This record gives sequence, structure tokens and C-alpha cells, in this order.
Amino acid sequence: MRIAVLGANGKMGRSVVEAVDAASDLELVAGVDRDVSTMTGPASMQRLASIDELADVDVVVDFTVAPAARIQIPVLLRRGIAVVSGTTGLSEQDLQEIDAASVEGGAAAIVAANFAIGAVLLMRFAEIAAPYFGAVEIIELHHDEKPDAPSGTAMVTAERIAQSRLEAGCAPMVDPTEHEVLSGARGALGPGGVHIHSVRLPGLVAHEEVLFGDRGQTLTLRHDSLDRSSFMAGVLLGVRKVSELRGLTRGIDSLLS
Repeated sequence: MRIAVLGANGKMGRSVVEAVDAASDLELVAGVDRDVSTMTGPASMQRLASIDELADVDVVVDFTVAPAARIQIPVLLRRGIAVVSGTTGLSEQDLQEIDAASVEGGAAAIVAANFAIGAVLLMRFAEIAAPYFGAVEIIELHHDEKPDAPSGTAMVTAERIAQSRLEAGCAPMVDPTEHEVLSGARGALGPGGVHIHSVRLPGLVAHEEVLFGDRGQTLTLRHDSLDRSSFMAGVLLGVRKVSELRGLTRGIDSLLS
């Protein structure tokens, strides 16, 4: 398969370039970013400033920002080019438009909040545990250059916890806090009443902690990505599987055996 990387100058983009280049069954044909002069990668990789210059590509891996991705992903799909995207901050409307463009162009798309296998497992474990505890909160910690908060992973985790509790017939969670001395001290109120707390610090990569509590006990689930290489197995899995799919696939759960 012939692969291009959109957002090739970013930290994730550079890691994807290295991973695709090292994969014997994939051909890295192009990197796309606004500044081609600083783009790293093998000499054989085309350095392009726009997706308009892409040609003869099977899959585009997208790690950009939401304002760009919501425009560029549908364009690629309508051109018949499959997309694997890890860009966060896309709205439900954005995802519906991506799905429609995928069907229209006959090219599949995968959009995942997190490609680390451990993070996928954490979300599944949280979903399983959710009905058994009366309260839960999420703390997500990322590097200080991340533009959005809460993270996409935290939002998906909260959504899955909320859905799991709803299906199990759990009572709504009640926050006993009556007064915030500092506004925002209790974090953001996410789906299903799940509080989400975002931390941004230099030195971090991507981390999530889900804390469950009930009378006399707590359960803590935590995943740490210590290096961006942790995401590459999931990205490459998506690249290799996307041609077998139809429409939009959310997350990589269904790709795991």
C-alpha cells in the first residue's frame, strides 16, 4: 500500500513517517505539511504543501488539527483515498460528514481518539467497571502543546462509561459539592455527569486515569504513553485494515482480535 502522512511535521506525524518507512509491507510516498523545508523522512518521500498535490495514494494518515481535518478528510475520501485519522476535537457533525463523504467516495475512514493498545483496553475496562461503582471521575494528563482540552480519549472514555451505566439502569451520579471556592475546581462536567480534569505540563506525553469510588472502596485504572511510539502499532493496524472496511469506523476496538 502507498501511504501519505498528513501533518508530517508534527510530533505524531514524524513518528508515523518513521513507522511507515520501517514497515516492509508499506510504501511511504509523501508527507504533507505547510512547511516542506523542515520535513524529515527518507529522500524518496515526496514533500508536499497541500493535499491537492497528492497522487496515486492508497491511504492517508492524518494527525493535524480539527479545523484542518474537518475540511481535508472529506475531500480525500471523495477522491477515493482511505483515511486513518488520530486528530482530536472533531464534533459529532464532523464525524457524520466524514461518514457521508466515505460512502460517497467509496473509501473507508478510521477516526480514533487513541491508537495505543493500552488506552483502548483502559476504555474497555472502564466500560465494564462503570455499572459497579456509584461515582467515577477522569483525570487526563498531556504535554503542554496539546491544543484541546479535555482530550479526545477522555471524552470517549466518559461517553462509554455513561452509556454503560445507562444500559445497566444505574442511578444518575450526584456531585455533593455545593460551592466551588475557585471556579472550575471540580473540572468539566462530561457525558453522564462524569467529571473530567485536564492537566497540561511539559515532560508529559499522554496519560489517563479513571477513578471509581463506592462505599469503602476505590478502583483506579491508568494508562501511560511514555513515548509516541506507543501509538504506532495501532496506527499501522488501522492502515493495514482500513481497506477492508466501509464508511466510518470510530476507534480501533473492532480491529483487535
